[in-house]
Amino acid sequence: MQAARNKCHITSSILLQQPMVRSADVPKERRNRLSVWNKLFYAFGGAPYQITGSALGFFLQIYLLDVAQLDPSYASLILFVGRAWDAVTDPTVGFLVSRSKWTRIGRMMPWILFSTPFAVLTYFLIWYVPPFEEGKVLWYLVFYCLFQSMQTCFHVPYSALTMFITSDQKERDSATAYRMMVEVMGTVLGTAIQGQIVGGVSSCPTEPDTADGSNATTNTTGVSLEDTKRAYVVASGVICIIYILCAAILFYGVKEQKDNGRKESDPLTFRQGLLVLVSHGPYVKLVVGFLFTSLAFMLLEGNFALFITYALGHRKDFQNILLVIMLSGTLTIPWWQWFLTQFGKKKATYYGVSWAVPFMILIVSIESNLILSYLVSVAAGVSVAAAFLMPWSMLPDVVDDFKVQNPKIHGHEALFYSFYVFFIKFASGLSLGISTLSLKFAGYVTGDCSQPEAVSLTLKVLVSPVPIVLIIMGLLVLRTYPIDEERRKRNRKLLQEMIDSESETSSESESSDLGSSRI
Repeated sequence: MQAARNKCHITSSILLQQPMVRSADVPKERRNRLSVWNKLFYAFGGAPYQITGSALGFFLQIYLLDVAQLDPSYASLILFVGRAWDAVTDPTVGFLVSRSKWTRIGRMMPWILFSTPFAVLTYFLIWYVPPFEEGKVLWYLVFYCLFQSMQTCFHVPYSALTMFITSDQKERDSATAYRMMVEVMGTVLGTAIQGQIVGGVSSCPTEPDTADGSNATTNTTGVSLEDTKRAYVVASGVICIIYILCAAILFYGVKEQKDNGRKESDPLTFRQGLLVLVSHGPYVKLVVGFLFTSLAFMLLEGNFALFITYALGHRKDFQNILLVIMLSGTLTIPWWQWFLTQFGKKKATYYGVSWAVPFMILIVSIESNLILSYLVSVAAGVSVAAAFLMPWSMLPDVVDDFKVQNPKIHGHEALFYSFYVFFIKFASGLSLGISTLSLKFAGYVTGDCSQPEAVSLTLKVLVSPVPIVLIIMGLLVLRTYPIDEERRKRNRKLLQEMIDSESETSSESESSDLGSSRI
Protein backbone atom coordinates (compact mmCIF):
# COMPACT_ATOMS: atom_id res chain seq x y z
CA MET A 1 0.00 0.00 0.00
CA GLN A 2 2.82 2.42 0.94
CA ALA A 3 4.64 1.58 -2.33
CA ALA A 4 1.47 2.32 -4.28
CA ARG A 5 1.10 5.66 -2.53
CA ASN A 6 4.75 6.56 -3.27
CA LYS A 7 4.28 5.59 -6.92
CA CYS A 8 1.14 7.73 -7.16
CA HIS A 9 2.93 10.67 -5.52
CA ILE A 10 5.89 10.40 -7.95
CA THR A 11 3.52 10.22 -10.94
CA SER A 12 1.59 13.32 -9.82
CA SER A 13 4.84 15.23 -9.28
CA ILE A 14 5.97 14.42 -12.84
CA LEU A 15 2.62 15.55 -14.24
CA LEU A 16 2.83 18.80 -12.31
CA GLN A 17 6.29 19.47 -13.74
CA GLN A 18 5.37 18.69 -17.37
CA PRO A 19 3.87 22.09 -18.30
CA MET A 20 7.08 23.74 -17.13
CA VAL A 21 9.19 21.52 -19.34
CA ARG A 22 6.96 22.12 -22.35
CA SER A 23 7.18 25.88 -21.84
CA ALA A 24 10.96 25.70 -21.72
CA ASP A 25 11.05 23.55 -24.83
CA VAL A 26 9.20 26.14 -26.96
CA PRO A 27 11.64 27.36 -29.63
CA LYS A 28 13.23 30.72 -28.79
CA GLU A 29 12.15 32.18 -32.13
CA ARG A 30 8.49 31.50 -31.32
CA ARG A 31 8.71 32.83 -27.78
CA ASN A 32 10.26 36.14 -28.89
CA ARG A 33 8.32 36.64 -32.11
CA LEU A 34 5.99 39.61 -32.45
CA SER A 35 2.95 39.58 -34.69
CA VAL A 36 2.28 42.32 -37.21
CA TRP A 37 -0.51 43.60 -34.96
CA ASN A 38 1.86 43.70 -31.95
CA LYS A 39 4.28 45.84 -33.93
CA LEU A 40 1.55 48.13 -35.26
CA PHE A 41 0.00 48.69 -31.84
CA TYR A 42 3.45 49.43 -30.44
CA ALA A 43 4.23 51.78 -33.34
CA PHE A 44 1.10 53.87 -32.77
CA GLY A 45 2.55 54.97 -29.44
CA GLY A 46 5.24 56.95 -31.23
CA ALA A 47 2.79 59.08 -33.20
CA PRO A 48 1.79 61.59 -30.44
CA TYR A 49 5.39 62.68 -29.89
CA GLN A 50 5.97 63.28 -33.58
CA ILE A 51 2.59 64.86 -34.35
CA THR A 52 2.97 67.45 -31.62
CA GLY A 53 6.71 67.76 -32.26
CA SER A 54 6.30 68.54 -35.96
CA ALA A 55 3.55 71.08 -35.27
CA LEU A 56 5.69 72.80 -32.64
CA GLY A 57 8.90 72.49 -34.63
CA PHE A 58 7.56 73.92 -37.87
CA PHE A 59 4.98 76.40 -36.59
CA LEU A 60 5.68 77.54 -33.00
CA GLN A 61 8.29 80.09 -33.97
CA ILE A 62 6.19 81.72 -36.68
CA TYR A 63 3.11 81.48 -34.39
CA LEU A 64 4.82 83.34 -31.55
CA LEU A 65 6.15 86.01 -33.89
CA ASP A 66 3.22 86.61 -36.25
CA VAL A 67 0.09 85.45 -34.37
CA ALA A 68 0.86 85.95 -30.67
CA GLN A 69 2.95 88.91 -31.91
CA LEU A 70 5.68 88.62 -29.32
CA ASP A 71 8.97 90.42 -29.65
CA PRO A 72 11.64 88.11 -31.18
CA SER A 73 13.69 88.33 -27.97
CA TYR A 74 10.74 87.00 -25.94
CA ALA A 75 10.03 84.30 -28.53
CA SER A 76 13.69 83.31 -28.35
CA LEU A 77 13.46 83.12 -24.55
CA ILE A 78 10.37 80.87 -24.70
CA LEU A 79 11.91 78.54 -27.29
CA PHE A 80 15.22 78.21 -25.46
CA VAL A 81 13.87 77.87 -21.91
CA GLY A 82 11.15 75.44 -23.08
CA ARG A 83 13.63 73.19 -24.86
CA ALA A 84 16.19 73.47 -22.07
CA TRP A 85 13.54 72.55 -19.48
CA ASP A 86 12.45 69.69 -21.71
CA ALA A 87 16.05 68.51 -21.87
CA VAL A 88 16.44 68.60 -18.08
CA THR A 89 13.25 66.60 -17.53
CA ASP A 90 14.44 63.74 -19.76
CA PRO A 91 17.22 62.36 -17.52
CA THR A 92 15.10 63.17 -14.46
CA VAL A 93 12.18 61.13 -15.75
CA GLY A 94 14.55 58.44 -17.03
CA PHE A 95 16.07 58.18 -13.55
CA LEU A 96 12.62 57.92 -11.94
CA VAL A 97 11.44 55.36 -14.51
CA SER A 98 14.54 53.23 -13.91
CA ARG A 99 13.64 53.12 -10.20
CA SER A 100 9.97 52.34 -10.82
CA LYS A 101 8.60 49.09 -9.48
CA TRP A 102 6.77 46.52 -11.57
CA THR A 103 2.98 46.92 -11.41
CA ARG A 104 0.10 44.91 -12.77
CA ILE A 105 0.32 46.84 -16.05
CA GLY A 106 4.12 46.99 -16.17
CA ARG A 107 6.83 49.53 -15.33
CA MET A 108 6.53 51.80 -18.36
CA MET A 109 2.78 51.76 -18.97
CA PRO A 110 1.70 53.66 -15.81
CA TRP A 111 3.83 56.63 -16.88
CA ILE A 112 2.31 56.59 -20.36
CA LEU A 113 -1.24 56.25 -19.05
CA PHE A 114 -1.25 58.97 -16.39
CA SER A 115 0.73 61.61 -18.34
CA THR A 116 -1.58 61.61 -21.38
CA PRO A 117 -4.49 63.80 -20.13
CA PHE A 118 -2.14 66.47 -18.75
CA ALA A 119 -0.06 66.49 -21.94
CA VAL A 120 -3.19 67.00 -24.03
CA LEU A 121 -4.47 69.89 -21.89
CA THR A 122 -1.17 71.80 -21.80
CA TYR A 123 -0.59 71.30 -25.53
CA PHE A 124 -3.99 72.82 -26.31
CA LEU A 125 -3.26 75.89 -24.15
CA ILE A 126 0.03 76.55 -25.98
CA TRP A 127 -1.95 77.40 -29.12
CA TYR A 128 -4.47 79.63 -27.36
CA VAL A 129 -3.76 83.37 -27.38
CA PRO A 130 -4.83 84.75 -23.96
CA PRO A 131 -7.02 87.89 -23.93
CA PHE A 132 -4.40 89.96 -22.09
CA GLU A 133 -1.03 91.43 -22.95
CA GLU A 134 0.57 91.56 -19.51
CA GLY A 135 1.73 88.07 -18.65
CA LYS A 136 1.40 86.67 -22.19
CA VAL A 137 5.07 85.69 -22.26
CA LEU A 138 4.68 83.90 -18.91
CA TRP A 139 1.58 82.10 -20.24
CA TYR A 140 3.47 80.54 -23.16
CA LEU A 141 6.55 79.82 -21.08
CA VAL A 142 4.60 77.99 -18.36
CA PHE A 143 2.41 75.89 -20.63
CA TYR A 144 5.24 75.10 -23.04
CA CYS A 145 7.38 73.83 -20.14
CA LEU A 146 4.47 71.90 -18.61
CA PHE A 147 3.68 70.23 -21.92
CA GLN A 148 7.32 69.27 -22.43
CA SER A 149 7.34 67.70 -18.95
CA MET A 150 4.19 65.66 -19.61
CA GLN A 151 5.41 64.67 -23.05
CA THR A 152 8.67 63.47 -21.51
CA CYS A 153 6.73 61.35 -19.00
CA PHE A 154 5.12 59.70 -22.04
CA HIS A 155 8.01 59.43 -24.46
CA VAL A 156 10.91 58.28 -22.25
CA PRO A 157 9.04 55.19 -20.97
CA TYR A 158 7.71 54.56 -24.48
CA SER A 159 11.23 54.67 -25.95
CA ALA A 160 12.51 52.27 -23.28
CA LEU A 161 9.53 50.00 -23.95
CA THR A 162 11.43 48.78 -27.03
CA MET A 163 13.53 46.65 -24.69
CA PHE A 164 10.46 45.11 -23.03
CA ILE A 165 8.29 43.98 -25.92
CA THR A 166 10.71 41.20 -26.92
CA SER A 167 14.27 40.07 -26.21
CA ASP A 168 15.03 39.29 -29.87
CA GLN A 169 17.07 42.06 -31.52
CA LYS A 170 15.78 41.20 -34.98
CA GLU A 171 12.20 41.59 -33.78
CA ARG A 172 13.13 44.84 -32.06
CA ASP A 173 14.60 46.17 -35.29
CA SER A 174 11.45 45.20 -37.13
CA ALA A 175 9.25 46.84 -34.47
CA THR A 176 11.46 49.93 -34.62
CA ALA A 177 10.94 50.10 -38.39
CA TYR A 178 7.17 49.95 -37.86
CA ARG A 179 7.52 52.64 -35.23
CA MET A 180 9.58 54.89 -37.50
CA MET A 181 7.04 54.46 -40.29
CA VAL A 182 4.21 55.52 -37.99
CA GLU A 183 6.29 58.32 -36.47
CA VAL A 184 7.14 59.80 -39.85
CA MET A 185 3.48 59.44 -40.75
CA GLY A 186 2.85 61.30 -37.50
CA THR A 187 5.06 64.16 -38.65
CA VAL A 188 3.14 64.17 -41.92
CA LEU A 189 -0.13 64.24 -40.01
CA GLY A 190 1.04 66.99 -37.66
CA THR A 191 2.37 69.05 -40.56
CA ALA A 192 -0.77 68.43 -42.62
CA ILE A 193 -3.27 69.23 -39.86
CA GLN A 194 -1.47 72.31 -38.65
CA GLY A 195 -0.41 73.46 -42.10
CA GLN A 196 -3.66 72.93 -43.98
CA ILE A 197 -5.95 74.33 -41.29
CA VAL A 198 -3.70 77.29 -40.51
CA GLY A 199 -2.40 77.78 -44.04
CA GLY A 200 -5.89 78.32 -45.34
CA VAL A 201 -6.33 81.46 -43.23
CA SER A 202 -2.81 82.77 -42.56
CA SER A 203 -2.37 85.38 -45.26
CA CYS A 204 -0.70 88.19 -43.36
CA PRO A 205 -3.50 88.94 -40.88
CA THR A 206 -3.70 92.50 -39.60
CA GLU A 207 -5.75 94.36 -37.03
CA PRO A 208 -6.97 97.97 -36.94
CA ASP A 209 -4.57 100.54 -35.58
CA THR A 210 -6.05 101.39 -32.20
CA ALA A 211 -4.63 104.90 -32.34
CA ASP A 212 -6.96 106.18 -35.05
CA GLY A 213 -9.20 103.19 -35.72
CA SER A 214 -7.99 102.71 -39.28
CA ASN A 215 -6.31 99.71 -40.80
CA ALA A 216 -2.53 99.86 -40.83
CA THR A 217 -2.44 97.67 -43.95
CA THR A 218 -5.02 96.25 -46.29
CA ASN A 219 -5.79 92.56 -45.97
CA THR A 220 -6.77 91.57 -49.50
CA THR A 221 -7.99 88.11 -48.49
CA GLY A 222 -10.28 89.38 -45.77
CA VAL A 223 -8.59 87.15 -43.17
CA SER A 224 -8.36 88.71 -39.72
CA LEU A 225 -5.95 87.94 -36.93
CA GLU A 226 -8.86 86.43 -34.96
CA ASP A 227 -9.49 83.97 -37.82
CA THR A 228 -5.87 82.87 -37.67
CA LYS A 229 -5.99 82.48 -33.88
CA ARG A 230 -9.14 80.38 -34.20
CA ALA A 231 -7.50 78.18 -36.84
CA TYR A 232 -4.58 77.40 -34.52
CA VAL A 233 -7.01 76.42 -31.73
CA VAL A 234 -8.96 74.12 -34.08
CA ALA A 235 -5.75 72.47 -35.32
CA SER A 236 -4.54 71.87 -31.76
CA GLY A 237 -7.90 70.35 -30.81
CA VAL A 238 -7.70 67.85 -33.67
CA ILE A 239 -4.15 66.89 -32.70
CA CYS A 240 -5.21 66.41 -29.06
CA ILE A 241 -7.91 63.92 -30.11
CA ILE A 242 -5.38 61.93 -32.18
CA TYR A 243 -2.94 61.97 -29.24
CA ILE A 244 -5.53 60.34 -26.96
CA LEU A 245 -6.48 57.70 -29.57
CA CYS A 246 -2.86 56.67 -30.16
CA ALA A 247 -2.18 56.42 -26.42
CA ALA A 248 -5.25 54.20 -26.00
CA ILE A 249 -4.15 51.90 -28.86
CA LEU A 250 -0.71 51.52 -27.27
CA PHE A 251 -2.09 50.83 -23.81
CA TYR A 252 -4.66 48.22 -24.87
CA GLY A 253 -2.63 46.66 -27.70
CA VAL A 254 0.84 46.11 -26.18
CA LYS A 255 1.84 43.79 -23.35
CA GLU A 256 4.97 44.78 -21.49
CA GLN A 257 7.31 41.89 -20.63
CA LYS A 258 9.12 41.68 -17.31
CA ASP A 259 12.68 41.70 -18.66
CA ASN A 260 12.53 37.96 -19.43
CA GLY A 261 12.88 36.84 -15.83
CA ARG A 262 16.17 38.66 -15.18
CA LYS A 263 16.59 39.97 -11.66
CA GLU A 264 17.16 43.70 -11.56
CA SER A 265 20.24 45.13 -9.86
CA ASP A 266 20.01 47.61 -7.02
CA PRO A 267 18.79 51.08 -8.07
CA LEU A 268 21.51 53.51 -9.14
CA THR A 269 21.74 57.08 -7.89
CA PHE A 270 21.51 59.84 -10.50
CA ARG A 271 25.27 60.38 -10.40
CA GLN A 272 25.98 56.64 -10.67
CA GLY A 273 23.64 56.36 -13.65
CA LEU A 274 25.38 59.21 -15.44
CA LEU A 275 28.82 57.71 -14.77
CA VAL A 276 27.67 54.34 -16.08
CA LEU A 277 26.51 55.91 -19.33
CA VAL A 278 29.50 58.16 -20.03
CA SER A 279 31.89 55.28 -19.29
CA HIS A 280 30.40 53.24 -22.14
CA GLY A 281 32.33 54.36 -25.24
CA PRO A 282 29.89 53.22 -27.97
CA TYR A 283 27.02 55.09 -26.32
CA VAL A 284 29.02 58.32 -26.04
CA LYS A 285 30.10 58.19 -29.69
CA LEU A 286 26.58 57.41 -30.86
CA VAL A 287 25.07 60.27 -28.85
CA VAL A 288 27.68 62.83 -29.90
CA GLY A 289 27.46 61.82 -33.57
CA PHE A 290 23.70 62.04 -33.72
CA LEU A 291 23.77 65.17 -31.58
CA PHE A 292 25.37 67.05 -34.49
CA THR A 293 23.22 65.50 -37.22
CA SER A 294 20.00 65.95 -35.26
CA LEU A 295 20.90 69.57 -34.58
CA ALA A 296 21.28 70.10 -38.31
CA PHE A 297 17.80 68.80 -39.10
CA MET A 298 16.20 70.55 -36.10
CA LEU A 299 17.75 73.87 -37.14
CA LEU A 300 16.40 73.30 -40.63
CA GLU A 301 12.99 72.34 -39.25
CA GLY A 302 12.71 75.32 -36.91
CA ASN A 303 13.49 77.91 -39.57
CA PHE A 304 12.12 76.29 -42.73
CA ALA A 305 8.61 77.79 -42.54
CA LEU A 306 10.07 81.28 -42.19
CA PHE A 307 12.60 80.54 -44.94
CA ILE A 308 9.92 79.45 -47.41
CA THR A 309 7.72 82.41 -46.50
CA TYR A 310 10.25 85.24 -46.52
CA ALA A 311 13.34 84.02 -48.43
CA LEU A 312 11.64 82.06 -51.24
CA GLY A 313 8.42 84.09 -51.21
CA HIS A 314 6.08 81.06 -51.29
CA ARG A 315 3.76 82.38 -48.60
CA LYS A 316 0.68 80.52 -49.86
CA ASP A 317 2.53 77.24 -50.48
CA PHE A 318 4.79 76.82 -47.45
CA GLN A 319 2.49 74.32 -45.72
CA ASN A 320 2.33 72.20 -48.89
CA ILE A 321 6.11 72.17 -49.28
CA LEU A 322 6.50 71.02 -45.67
CA LEU A 323 3.91 68.31 -46.29
CA VAL A 324 5.79 67.06 -49.38
CA ILE A 325 8.99 66.67 -47.33
CA MET A 326 7.20 64.59 -44.71
CA LEU A 327 5.36 62.44 -47.26
CA SER A 328 8.62 61.70 -49.05
CA GLY A 329 10.19 60.69 -45.74
CA THR A 330 7.28 58.39 -44.91
CA LEU A 331 7.41 56.54 -48.21
CA THR A 332 11.18 55.92 -48.01
CA ILE A 333 11.31 54.51 -44.45
CA PRO A 334 10.78 50.90 -45.71
CA TRP A 335 13.57 51.38 -48.23
CA TRP A 336 16.02 52.52 -45.54
CA GLN A 337 14.98 49.59 -43.35
CA TRP A 338 15.82 47.23 -46.23
CA PHE A 339 19.09 49.09 -46.84
CA LEU A 340 20.30 48.77 -43.23
CA THR A 341 19.51 45.05 -43.15
CA GLN A 342 21.48 44.51 -46.36
CA PHE A 343 24.45 46.85 -45.85
CA GLY A 344 24.53 47.65 -42.14
CA LYS A 345 23.38 50.53 -39.96
CA LYS A 346 26.57 52.59 -40.12
CA LYS A 347 26.59 52.63 -43.91
CA ALA A 348 22.88 53.48 -43.98
CA THR A 349 23.61 56.42 -41.66
CA TYR A 350 26.42 57.75 -43.88
CA TYR A 351 24.40 57.59 -47.07
CA GLY A 352 21.10 58.65 -45.56
CA VAL A 353 22.22 61.72 -43.64
CA SER A 354 24.71 63.01 -46.24
CA TRP A 355 22.04 62.72 -48.97
CA ALA A 356 20.52 66.00 -47.71
CA VAL A 357 23.68 68.09 -48.21
CA PRO A 358 23.43 68.78 -51.97
CA PHE A 359 19.77 69.70 -51.62
CA MET A 360 20.49 72.08 -48.74
CA ILE A 361 22.93 73.80 -51.10
CA LEU A 362 20.47 73.79 -53.98
CA ILE A 363 17.51 75.21 -52.01
CA VAL A 364 19.41 78.41 -51.16
CA SER A 365 20.98 78.70 -54.59
CA ILE A 366 17.83 78.74 -56.69
CA GLU A 367 15.65 81.72 -57.35
CA SER A 368 11.99 81.71 -56.30
CA ASN A 369 11.03 78.69 -58.45
CA LEU A 370 8.03 76.83 -57.01
CA ILE A 371 8.38 73.64 -59.08
CA LEU A 372 12.06 73.28 -58.24
CA SER A 373 11.26 73.90 -54.57
CA TYR A 374 8.87 70.93 -54.62
CA LEU A 375 11.43 68.69 -56.34
CA VAL A 376 14.11 69.60 -53.79
CA SER A 377 11.62 68.92 -51.00
CA VAL A 378 10.92 65.40 -52.31
CA ALA A 379 14.64 64.61 -52.41
CA ALA A 380 15.29 66.12 -48.98
CA GLY A 381 12.51 63.97 -47.47
CA VAL A 382 14.57 60.86 -48.27
CA SER A 383 17.29 62.07 -45.94
CA VAL A 384 14.78 63.06 -43.26
CA ALA A 385 13.58 59.44 -43.21
CA ALA A 386 17.09 58.15 -42.52
CA ALA A 387 17.63 60.80 -39.82
CA PHE A 388 14.44 59.60 -38.11
CA LEU A 389 15.14 55.88 -38.37
CA MET A 390 18.82 55.39 -37.62
CA PRO A 391 19.26 56.75 -34.04
CA TRP A 392 16.34 54.73 -32.65
CA SER A 393 17.45 51.64 -34.56
CA MET A 394 21.01 51.85 -33.17
CA LEU A 395 20.22 52.70 -29.53
CA PRO A 396 19.03 49.13 -28.70
CA ASP A 397 22.36 47.84 -30.07
CA VAL A 398 24.22 50.07 -27.61
CA VAL A 399 22.03 48.89 -24.73
CA ASP A 400 22.66 45.25 -25.65
CA ASP A 401 26.40 45.93 -25.92
CA PHE A 402 26.33 47.43 -22.44
CA LYS A 403 24.42 44.43 -21.05
CA VAL A 404 26.97 42.01 -22.49
CA GLN A 405 29.87 43.96 -20.97
CA ASN A 406 28.04 44.56 -17.66
CA PRO A 407 26.01 41.40 -17.00
CA LYS A 408 25.36 42.29 -13.34
CA ILE A 409 23.64 45.62 -14.10
CA HIS A 410 19.99 45.29 -15.20
CA GLY A 411 16.86 47.40 -15.37
CA HIS A 412 18.37 50.77 -16.37
CA GLU A 413 17.42 50.87 -20.06
CA ALA A 414 15.39 54.07 -19.66
CA LEU A 415 18.55 55.98 -18.72
CA PHE A 416 20.12 55.32 -22.12
CA TYR A 417 17.12 56.72 -23.93
CA SER A 418 16.49 59.65 -21.59
CA PHE A 419 20.06 60.97 -21.63
CA TYR A 420 20.19 60.68 -25.41
CA VAL A 421 17.04 62.78 -25.70
CA PHE A 422 18.41 65.17 -23.06
CA PHE A 423 21.48 66.09 -25.07
CA ILE A 424 19.51 66.38 -28.32
CA LYS A 425 16.80 68.62 -26.84
CA PHE A 426 19.12 70.86 -24.87
CA ALA A 427 21.29 71.56 -27.89
CA SER A 428 18.28 72.06 -30.16
CA GLY A 429 16.79 74.54 -27.68
CA LEU A 430 20.04 76.46 -27.68
CA SER A 431 20.18 76.47 -31.48
CA LEU A 432 16.56 77.64 -31.84
CA GLY A 433 17.08 80.38 -29.28
CA ILE A 434 20.19 81.59 -31.06
CA SER A 435 18.49 81.44 -34.49
CA THR A 436 15.52 83.50 -33.25
CA LEU A 437 17.88 86.07 -31.74
CA SER A 438 19.75 86.15 -35.05
CA LEU A 439 16.49 87.14 -36.75
CA LYS A 440 16.04 89.95 -34.23
CA PHE A 441 19.53 91.27 -34.93
CA ALA A 442 18.79 91.00 -38.66
CA GLY A 443 15.82 93.32 -38.19
CA TYR A 444 12.84 90.94 -38.18
CA VAL A 445 9.58 92.91 -37.89
CA THR A 446 6.86 91.08 -35.94
CA GLY A 447 3.61 90.62 -37.90
CA ASP A 448 4.94 92.31 -41.06
CA CYS A 449 4.24 90.75 -44.47
CA SER A 450 7.65 91.68 -45.83
CA GLN A 451 11.03 91.53 -44.09
CA PRO A 452 14.38 93.25 -44.67
CA GLU A 453 16.91 91.63 -46.99
CA ALA A 454 19.11 90.87 -43.97
CA VAL A 455 16.38 88.56 -42.63
CA SER A 456 16.32 86.60 -45.91
CA LEU A 457 20.12 86.23 -45.81
CA THR A 458 20.04 85.10 -42.18
CA LEU A 459 17.41 82.45 -42.94
CA LYS A 460 19.50 81.13 -45.84
CA VAL A 461 22.49 80.73 -43.52
CA LEU A 462 20.37 78.97 -40.88
CA VAL A 463 18.93 76.37 -43.28
CA SER A 464 22.02 75.58 -45.36
CA PRO A 465 25.64 76.36 -44.35
CA VAL A 466 25.19 75.81 -40.59
CA PRO A 467 23.30 72.47 -40.93
CA ILE A 468 25.83 71.22 -43.50
CA VAL A 469 28.75 71.88 -41.13
CA LEU A 470 26.88 70.08 -38.33
CA ILE A 471 26.19 67.06 -40.56
CA ILE A 472 29.84 66.76 -41.54
CA MET A 473 30.94 66.92 -37.89
CA GLY A 474 28.36 64.29 -36.91
CA LEU A 475 29.39 61.85 -39.62
CA LEU A 476 33.08 62.21 -38.66
CA VAL A 477 32.23 61.23 -35.09
CA LEU A 478 30.06 58.31 -36.22
CA ARG A 479 32.99 56.88 -38.20
CA THR A 480 34.53 55.96 -34.83
CA TYR A 481 31.36 54.19 -33.63
CA PRO A 482 32.62 50.64 -32.90
CA ILE A 483 29.47 48.48 -33.13
CA ASP A 484 29.48 47.06 -36.65
CA GLU A 485 27.24 44.25 -37.92
CA GLU A 486 29.60 41.51 -36.76
CA ARG A 487 29.78 42.86 -33.20
CA ARG A 488 26.03 43.49 -33.15
CA LYS A 489 25.25 39.87 -34.10
CA ARG A 490 27.77 38.55 -31.59
CA ASN A 491 26.22 40.65 -28.83
CA ARG A 492 22.76 39.44 -29.74
CA LYS A 493 23.87 35.82 -29.57
CA LEU A 494 25.67 36.25 -26.23
CA LEU A 495 22.78 38.15 -24.68
CA GLN A 496 20.28 35.54 -25.81
CA GLU A 497 22.45 32.81 -24.29
CA MET A 498 22.61 34.75 -21.01
CA ILE A 499 18.83 35.21 -20.94
CA ASP A 500 18.15 31.56 -21.80
CA SER A 501 20.63 30.39 -19.16
CA GLU A 502 19.01 32.53 -16.47
CA SER A 503 15.51 31.46 -17.57
CA GLU A 504 16.48 27.77 -17.42
CA THR A 505 18.07 28.27 -14.01
CA SER A 506 14.93 30.02 -12.78
CA SER A 507 12.71 27.22 -14.18
CA GLU A 508 14.85 24.51 -12.58
CA SER A 509 14.75 26.36 -9.25
CA GLU A 510 10.96 26.68 -9.39
CA SER A 511 10.65 23.01 -10.35
CA SER A 512 12.92 21.98 -7.48
CA ASP A 513 10.96 24.13 -5.03
CA LEU A 514 7.69 22.62 -6.24
CA GLY A 515 9.05 19.10 -5.88
CA SER A 516 10.35 19.83 -2.40
CA SER A 517 7.02 21.25 -1.29
CA ARG A 518 5.23 18.16 -2.58
CA ILE A 519 7.62 15.84 -0.72
